[in-house]
Amino acid sequence: MREEYRAELAEVTQTLVDMAEGVRDAMRQASAALLEADATGAEEVVLGDAETDARYHQVEERVYDLLARQAPVASDLRLVVTALHIGADLERMGDLACHVAKIALRRVPEVAVPEELRPVVGDMATTADRIAGKIADILRTADAARAAELERDDDEMDELQKQLYGLMLGTAWRHGVEPAVDGALLGRWYERFADHAVNAGQAVLYFVTGEAAAPAV
Repeated sequence: MREEYRAELAEVTQTLVDMAEGVRDAMRQASAALLEADATGAEEVVLGDAETDARYHQVEERVYDLLARQAPVASDLRLVVTALHIGADLERMGDLACHVAKIALRRVPEVAVPEELRPVVGDMATTADRIAGKIADILRTADAARAAELERDDDEMDELQKQLYGLMLGTAWRHGVEPAVDGALLGRWYERFADHAVNAGQAVLYFVTGEAAAPAV
């Protein structure tokens, strides 16, 4: 029975790893679609969000089942409780990738991002990809030191968001209201993507150490 229980815990963890890899791929594809006006790629991201949602529901069902049947304690209890929080953050990261893809779709066949914003948006996309990749690795290894690195990555994303807003609010801005609204939304969505990754990393830290941290805001 104990081996079966451990196998079920491992399945929960693997589902979270699959979610992390899925949302990383989704944001990578959404970012490419955004910067290349790729309608097909953007549509695939939107349609694929249902798979992320389904995986999150799998995590919920397995966690509630384990709580009901096994009454876990100590580190096992921390694992199943944090799995719910991590799953929710990953599900939201998938939603944010979907939002980026929808901005691309609204502006096709034009590129949604004005030329002078593309370098910083590209940097935000690269940072988001790195952060999501770390989350997948952290979930595989429960590496507390690597989870702590996410705070620095989040600071980098915050700085890029400031750069983006500075360009749109500067006197040289010549694109009007709609592109500025798109840019503001994109900046917020990439920033929130990073915040949810930090939250997931903090949940891993809680699992490993038993010490809770304040969520990213």
